[in-house]
Amino acid sequence: MPSGQGRGFPVLGWLRGYAPGWLGADLLAGVTLAAYAIPVALAYATLAGLPPQVGIYGYLLGGLGYALLGSSRHLAVGPTSAISLMVGANVAVIAAGDPAMHAAVASLAAFMVTTICLVAWAARLSVLVKLISDSVLVGFRFGAGLTIAMTQLPSLFGVAGGGSHIIERAWLLLGQLGDLNPVTLALGVVAVVLLVAGGRLLPGKPVSLAVVALSILVVSVLGLAAHGVAVTGEIPPGLPEIGLPTLRFGDVPDLFPVAAGCVLLAYIEGVSAARGFAAKHGYAVNARQELLGLGGANLLAGLGHGYPVAGGLSQTAVNEKAGAKSPLSLVFASAALALCLLFLTGALADLPKAALAAIVLTAVAGLIDVPAMIRLWRISRFDFIAALCALAGVLLLGILQGVLLAALASVLMLVAEGTTPYVAILGRIPGTQLFGDRDRHPENETVPGVLIVRPEAALLYVGAEHVQDRVLAAALAAPDGSLRHVVFDLSATPFIDVAGAEMLRSLHGALAGQGIRLWLVGAHARVRDLLRNAGVAESVGGVERGSSVESAVAAIEAQDA
Repeated sequence: MPSGQGRGFPVLGWLRGYAPGWLGADLLAGVTLAAYAIPVALAYATLAGLPPQVGIYGYLLGGLGYALLGSSRHLAVGPTSAISLMVGANVAVIAAGDPAMHAAVASLAAFMVTTICLVAWAARLSVLVKLISDSVLVGFRFGAGLTIAMTQLPSLFGVAGGGSHIIERAWLLLGQLGDLNPVTLALGVVAVVLLVAGGRLLPGKPVSLAVVALSILVVSVLGLAAHGVAVTGEIPPGLPEIGLPTLRFGDVPDLFPVAAGCVLLAYIEGVSAARGFAAKHGYAVNARQELLGLGGANLLAGLGHGYPVAGGLSQTAVNEKAGAKSPLSLVFASAALALCLLFLTGALADLPKAALAAIVLTAVAGLIDVPAMIRLWRISRFDFIAALCALAGVLLLGILQGVLLAALASVLMLVAEGTTPYVAILGRIPGTQLFGDRDRHPENETVPGVLIVRPEAALLYVGAEHVQDRVLAAALAAPDGSLRHVVFDLSATPFIDVAGAEMLRSLHGALAGQGIRLWLVGAHARVRDLLRNAGVAESVGGVERGSSVESAVAAIEAQDA
């Protein structure tokens, strides 16, 4: 089957290569995905501060939009926990307590996500997927998981909750524990136990849907609503009305950071999940096309008065494990969800909010990845600190600010690494004509009168001065008059900017003033081109293709013979 990476409309590609034998597998996967989506969508809509059915609208319409424009065969699109909380917290401020305005602004956010995706696609900004490092993402997810969990504990305990950040929420919750509803707590705890046990014993099965059905049955038969158990209430039947939300263009500037944060998080998470399953099944995902897929999903979600949606790992895993062969599974899932909205919403009136809280809590438990944080601590303290900054940003500032801080932390990690690139001092490996790092292998032999250096990074403006200082310090450490040559190995330098080129010119001048010749060897084609255009190659006597440390040392030794 084609990879589905048609120009603009991948649907044309995968439909042409569709095998009739896949129809049953896609139908089963679609129904399974819908069974997973119903309880999760209801729960996530409450995180966003919206009526429960709006979450189903997101799965129904978002999946159709992605099926038309996305490049993954398996990615499933719908509301996600982090984006739901981000939208709920920030839209509530703009809507100022008006439920109708809250819904309209949330839909406007989906349209803004679409707009940003289209601009990013046109500008070829698929590099956005690399804006947050995996290490920083571990910390962000950890903080998001804790934050989301804290928002759901009041519903699990049957208390009012409240608070604007995690510390305040925890403090208020502790103060309200004396008022907890034991029936609600019992119902919620049983739901958590069933969800955890079912997830382990029946992987890939719609356990959450079974828990929802069972909790509705218990509440209805035992009349638990009369005992203070909060329920969802009546959900209006019918499909979403298609149309534009009530637009207030004055809200756009306030909403832009929210939409940008949604795009950043949704794109990174979606492409990561899509690539993971694409690699498993031997096809490729087009990162740029994914911007159109995400934009299309949010366009339809917004038109259906939904809120921003994204591809997520958990729902994609459900889709893939159920046997999905193509995006047609999303179409079947949408059809199943449409039937639910038409005929089954009445049964959801007695759905206890404690059960929804249990679903959210078990869903976000995977975000709180303690082993991943421990692994970062063991491998790289630098990455661990960056992840910790993202975690703290989410907990103390909020989901949106945490996303932006995570992106900033990732950029700062790159800058920090670039400011102090490693410069290896090379020596001859005993018994050979090869050269290696003397710091790693002190037995490597120095060449009399020759200093051999190799920066192991791109020579950019942020780190060029550090490299020059390192080389000059090594040159000054040589006994007076003993150093006659510095061989500068560029084989581990994939790129150089103007500042890097000017640094080499400056280094050449500083060494020449001491009677030391600078040799530039091992440069890649792009590096040679820039050095020639900058006039540096001519200044130092040329940068030849095919030159190496070995050839330079051989030439020096021949001169001195």
